[in-house]
Amino acid sequence: MPVVTPLLAAIIFGAGVVSGGFGALLGIGGGVFLVPFLNLGLSFPFPVAAAISLTTVIATSSSVSAERSGKHLINLRLGMLLEVATAAGSLLGGITAQLVAPAILQKLFGIVAAMVSVFMVGRVNRRNVILDPSVDSGVLGGRFYEEESGATVTYRIKRLPAALIASFAAGNMSSLLGVGGGVIKVPVLNAWCGVPVRAAAATSAFMIGVTATAGAVIYYGRGQLAPALAAAAVLGVQLGSWGGMHVGRRTSAKWLKLLMAGVLFIVAVLMFARSR
Repeated sequence: MPVVTPLLAAIIFGAGVVSGGFGALLGIGGGVFLVPFLNLGLSFPFPVAAAISLTTVIATSSSVSAERSGKHLINLRLGMLLEVATAAGSLLGGITAQLVAPAILQKLFGIVAAMVSVFMVGRVNRRNVILDPSVDSGVLGGRFYEEESGATVTYRIKRLPAALIASFAAGNMSSLLGVGGGVIKVPVLNAWCGVPVRAAAATSAFMIGVTATAGAVIYYGRGQLAPALAAAAVLGVQLGSWGGMHVGRRTSAKWLKLLMAGVLFIVAVLMFARSR
């Protein structure tokens, strides 16, 4: 367990601000940025980095959900349905993480980040919105006002069984890697389920808090969570989340996808380099 010092707490607070900003902007919880920093930059053991990250994911989820709940971006019906599968996968991931070598976890993290990066680039010019507000959204679809289109847009849910399977995998990955599952959920909801990227990010942010809680309990029970450092990271994430949401309202969907793809690719390269 790392020795807690004021300097270390300040560094982690700063990292939390950055990861919280990106996490809120893209709906992926910030763990995909914070885990590599703690593991690669500060040489924290991977389980300790994942445990701290999961606590910040819970904080990001709370902030983003509270801010976006009144804008109809969060699809509560879809989110609660998928969360059943995700929480089950998260609980399993928290257990199996104790049995997997750190180098394997780092490679797995890099593979996931690289795949999602390529996937998001392929989807950069595709949108899942229907501009006719009279169109039926279906049982799990939704509507929201999109500033980019200047109108209320509608979307319908596709491939629900595949989404449930992917959500279980996302939950498992979230606990294994400490990333909250949003790094998988947002691309899946956007590309497989037909959810616009803004609604996918908001719905993912709502879900990842529950997902992260299921995994964080396992790490805490094994004594791998440093409360003081986690508190510093959470405070930073709360501040960063506010900034990320502010920027996100003024950023186009295309640039959100490109930003997510670029950051994930850099993270993938760093994680592969560390695992050698």
